[in-house]
Amino acid sequence: MFKKFSEESLIEAGCDEAGRGCLAGPVFAGAVILPDGFEHSLLNDSKQMTRENRDLLRGIIEKEAVCWSVAQVDHKQIDAVNILNASIKAMHKAISRLKKKPDLLLIDGNRFKKYKSIMHQCIIQGDGLYYSIAAASVLAKTHRDEYMLKLHKRYPVYGWDTNKAYATEFHRNAILEHGQSPFHRKSFRLKPEQYKLELDFLTQAEVTGDSIMVG
Repeated sequence: MFKKFSEESLIEAGCDEAGRGCLAGPVFAGAVILPDGFEHSLLNDSKQMTRENRDLLRGIIEKEAVCWSVAQVDHKQIDAVNILNASIKAMHKAISRLKKKPDLLLIDGNRFKKYKSIMHQCIIQGDGLYYSIAAASVLAKTHRDEYMLKLHKRYPVYGWDTNKAYATEFHRNAILEHGQSPFHRKSFRLKPEQYKLELDFLTQAEVTGDSIMVG
C-alpha cells in the first residue's frame, strides 16, 4: 500500500514527529527525501514495527535517502508554547536543515503551519500510507528513543528505558512516588484523574527549538 503522494515529478519530503504524547523529554521530528523507487519490505509506521526493525531501517534510510534531518524541541519550549506548536516547530526545524529543497511536504496528521512557500499536504495516518512519511517516523522515533535511553541513566526510577516517557502505569506511579524530574513537562496534567492529555484546540504561538543530526 505504500506509495508516492504525487504522480508528478515533485520532490517529496515526508515529515513526522515522535514524543507528542509523552510526559517528559523533547518532541522529535524527522524530515526525509527518498530516492525514486525506494522501498523496503519492513518499512511501516514506526509504531507498528519492532525496535529491531526500526533500528535496522534507520541505518538504511540514513544511508540511502537523498537527504534527511532530525530536530527536537525541548520540554521547556513545550511548556512555553504547547505541544502542538512545539511539534510543528520541530518539523520546521527539520525541514530547514534538509540539504535539498523539497517541492512538497507530506505531513503526518491534520495540523501544520505553512513552511515558507513550500506546498504541504496533511495526511491522517500518513505514516501507514506513504514511504517518505514512514521513513520520517522511523527516524524521529529511533532518535528520540536513543535520547530517552540516555536520560534514563540519569533518572532510572521512571523506567524511561522501556516506556520512553509515555504515560504508562509504571511511569505515572513513579511520578506520584518520586515527583517530577527536571525533564518532565510541567504543563502536562499529571494528576491521576487527568492522565488523558488534551492535545487539540491549541493556540498558534511562535516556538523555538534546536535542530540536530542531518544527512
